[in-house]
Amino acid sequence: MENENPGEVFVAFDRVQKSYDGEELVVKDLNLAISKGEFLTMLGPSGSGKTTCLMMLAGFETATYGDILLDGKAINNIPPHKRGIGMVFQNYALFPHMTIGENLAFPLEVRGIDKSEREAKVMNALSMVQMESFAGRRPAQLSGGQQQRVALARALVFEPELVLMDEPLGALDKNLREQMQYEIKHLHDQLGITVVYVTHDQTEALTMSDRIAVFDDGRIQQLASPADLYERPENAFVAQFIGENNKMKGKIESKDGDIVTVRLDDGSAVQSLAISAHETDEKTTLSLRPERVFVVKEGQSFSNCFDAKVEELIYLGDHIRSRLSVCGRNDFIMKVPNSSDNHSMRKGQSIRIGWSEQDCRALDAS
Repeated sequence: MENENPGEVFVAFDRVQKSYDGEELVVKDLNLAISKGEFLTMLGPSGSGKTTCLMMLAGFETATYGDILLDGKAINNIPPHKRGIGMVFQNYALFPHMTIGENLAFPLEVRGIDKSEREAKVMNALSMVQMESFAGRRPAQLSGGQQQRVALARALVFEPELVLMDEPLGALDKNLREQMQYEIKHLHDQLGITVVYVTHDQTEALTMSDRIAVFDDGRIQQLASPADLYERPENAFVAQFIGENNKMKGKIESKDGDIVTVRLDDGSAVQSLAISAHETDEKTTLSLRPERVFVVKEGQSFSNCFDAKVEELIYLGDHIRSRLSVCGRNDFIMKVPNSSDNHSMRKGQSIRIGWSEQDCRALDAS
């Protein structure tokens, strides 16, 4: 089981596979352990298998092979409504003919909870999302953000220990989406529930998660904390998918401990940390974050220093994003903080840039 958390395992995928046509696997041999109280995000591009995994956990899809366990018990043959799992979807899935209060009461009625207790639980769930005064309204009378808050309250109203969320903020505008990210994270912390969250939005995943499982081609490419994924990607796919990244192709020329010298296609030699490429003459893709590149000032030295030309400058408030020509390419990105030191850069200017070999990672060539 892939699990770096020492906590008690609450959800487990054990050698799970899924095929829709009996031939092609959309989920390939998934082993994943999720701790009680954890916020785990399944992140990946369309068709990577993340939503299929969530739907198998919810019970809307069946695993072709392997077991899915909830609190130590296999749930493969338990129907969705008996799994006791809260669900939040992108399209809210609220009943239009019911008031907000009735929408929230519905999952409690199904569970046979009496009227007075239902009413108390409905108001408690609405207060969690600051929607107490909307109990008598219908969904059509609410904004998208308000409807999403109600959908969240409905998922929490019967106090499930596990809540699944499938792209729940995808239909909201940027500001509201960011606000809801923090609200969901605060609710998770406050209630101590286990959340499995699916998104293709890397910023959302980095903001909210305890750990992120990055999916591609039906497999988890890397499972780690947001900081580890961003700072220490294990392969070229993860480095490219999470955050902005300078990608440079070359071949390993020599090795000294965990540092390799890589000869780029234009003949430049770069010192880099060996991660998933180690052997002399092995092809590699170097990964370097734009904010780890610096303008070399007098008296400074870096293990990698190159002359560069400023092709484009974009002012982004807190930082300046510059596109440079360097090492035979003209799409190299450097991000520098918005400070008086960096205001002197001009388009067309020649500058000297540098970075540490510890910030450059030699990954697979793909």
